[in-house]
Amino acid sequence: MSDWFAALLLVSGGFFCLVAGIGVLRLGDVYCRMHAATKAGTMGLALVALAMMVRADSLVAMVEPFAVFLFMIATAPVGAHLIGRAALRSASPVVPETSADEGCEAFDIPAKQSSES
Repeated sequence: MSDWFAALLLVSGGFFCLVAGIGVLRLGDVYCRMHAATKAGTMGLALVALAMMVRADSLVAMVEPFAVFLFMIATAPVGAHLIGRAALRSASPVVPETSADEGCEAFDIPAKQSSES
């Protein structure tokens, strides 16, 4: 029974990773691509890591995929934030359908001006 459950998790995780890859290739601007890579990619990796933990035959074999999952959960939001901030500061082009929140211009301050304040 655990084989079927692990296989279902692996296929689901592979699907989410495929969607993340297609999103990175097909979406129009850096913000949409960043969203696809972090959201769907993290979900795909989480499902694959869970499948590996289900199929593990010892506690030691369960620790490695769990550690990979924790590392991805800890670093993906930070990386996405930094990519988004760099894209905003460099005035990266956006597709017309992308809308901005009110007040986002406050974050568009170059680094040298913010350090002088």
